Amino acid sequence: MDKPKVTPKDFFLWVGAMASLYGGVVAFIALLFDYINQTFPNPVTNAYYPGQYSSSISYESATLIVLTPVFLIIMRLIRRGIANDPSRREIWIRRWALFLTLFLAGATMVVDLVVLVNTYLQGEDMTAGFLLKVLAVLLVVGLGFMHFLADLWGYWEREPARARMVNWAVGALVLATVVAGFFIIGTPQQMRVQKQDAIRVQDLQNIQWQVVNYWQQKEKLPASLSDVNDPISNTIVPVDPQTKQPYEYKVTGRLSFQFCATFATKGDSMQNGPVARPVAPIGVGGKELTDNWQHDAARTCFERTIDPERYPPFRKTS
Repeated sequence: MDKPKVTPKDFFLWVGAMASLYGGVVAFIALLFDYINQTFPNPVTNAYYPGQYSSSISYESATLIVLTPVFLIIMRLIRRGIANDPSRREIWIRRWALFLTLFLAGATMVVDLVVLVNTYLQGEDMTAGFLLKVLAVLLVVGLGFMHFLADLWGYWEREPARARMVNWAVGALVLATVVAGFFIIGTPQQMRVQKQDAIRVQDLQNIQWQVVNYWQQKEKLPASLSDVNDPISNTIVPVDPQTKQPYEYKVTGRLSFQFCATFATKGDSMQNGPVARPVAPIGVGGKELTDNWQHDAARTCFERTIDPERYPPFRKTS
């Protein structure tokens, strides 16, 4: 009996199924890792600050939202085709795709266990975050291995009702995992507001060093922020990202100045990643702050005093 031939439809369905599967699994595991890193930060192995993983979590969630239904729909079409023509079970691309998936899943589980045992033998501290990552990989990849092994044995063709239940369960699990991100990093609206505040802090950092540079060049503070603008050097003072209005600025002494911004959320410099060091200790509302850019969800002003020894004027050439 001749082996069934692979049609273009068979080829692209299986290629699409495997591409969406591998991309979805990688995104799902990476998303779990980000949740674990956010919940159990390890300050020894990596510098951590709140909101650090928001961008990657958003990208991974978007990947899952798109790839999961694509994979489930393609697999439904493949199984429907096999039900109509059982010879489709024997095409070479199906067997290659299933064996490749089983090989990759098995190799991943072996590597995962090797990492676990090696970490234990080296006497390293197996933190809760590390153990959860190992467990996540074993569960996700192990369940995938069992699913496609059953597919290779024809179990899902014999039990179509259970196959549909698995599809619904996978969809529900992915949906629950994505929704969990809203409780960890916030809703898209909350993230947008936090990013605007992060931009405000970055703008104030930029203004601070533009003012310091102005003083080093002219040995006086600019009377207004417009004095700092320099089209030749492409120095343009930023404005508030939401209102598009200039930030407040005022000279408070020969070497001191103040700038203000209105923030939508409470935060500090660590929420926006590493920041520039302070020109001098600062105070807000008469209270000295140990955090250079700490702010409340309100109008907040930052006092700066230039230290001439640390930031001496530039030498003028004759």
